[in-house]
Amino acid sequence: MSVCTLVTQEAPDFIADAVMPDNTFGQIQLSSFRGKYTVLFFYPLDFTFVCPSEILAFNQRLADFKAKNCEVIGVSVDSKFTHLAWKNTKVEDGGIGNIQYPLVADIKKEIARDYGILFGDAVALRGLFLIDTKGIVRHAVINDLPLGRSVNEALRMVDALQFVETHGDQVCPANWQEGDEAMKPTAEGVASYLAKHGKK
Repeated sequence: MSVCTLVTQEAPDFIADAVMPDNTFGQIQLSSFRGKYTVLFFYPLDFTFVCPSEILAFNQRLADFKAKNCEVIGVSVDSKFTHLAWKNTKVEDGGIGNIQYPLVADIKKEIARDYGILFGDAVALRGLFLIDTKGIVRHAVINDLPLGRSVNEALRMVDALQFVETHGDQVCPANWQEGDEAMKPTAEGVASYLAKHGKK
């Protein structure tokens, strides 16, 4: 399945080994997170370059995700042992330190393949999937290997999803931020919104 066809569909479930926040080994089943929002993000490899900056950036904003009832899960094709070794490496030495969300080991590359982001049968591209409380993929973005993602944008999308779920008669226009005016999904609503904001 391709990334674009996953949006609006049920997120492919998986059970996989992971390094947990307390540095123990455990298993993650994605469907066990039903009832919460989930940001599932893939990165190419441990002990590389852009990857630690993203992993640390998600960790630095983890409390913000959790405040929105949203869990963060990282995935790569490395083993759980490599994940743990990377966590046990100091940040100043190129490691990620004691991050506080799970890192899933996708050794067989089945998860990346199911999400349509396996690159050259080797590593995952930088795919990110926002999954709602019912297990449906509501947002997906994919970056090439050298292009890091925006954690602020991931949080913005959680806010936008929660807003439209709460306000079913409104949608979120471009660059919408929490607290901004939204738009009625009608011809009149578009005209009213653009009259106020279209020329800024």
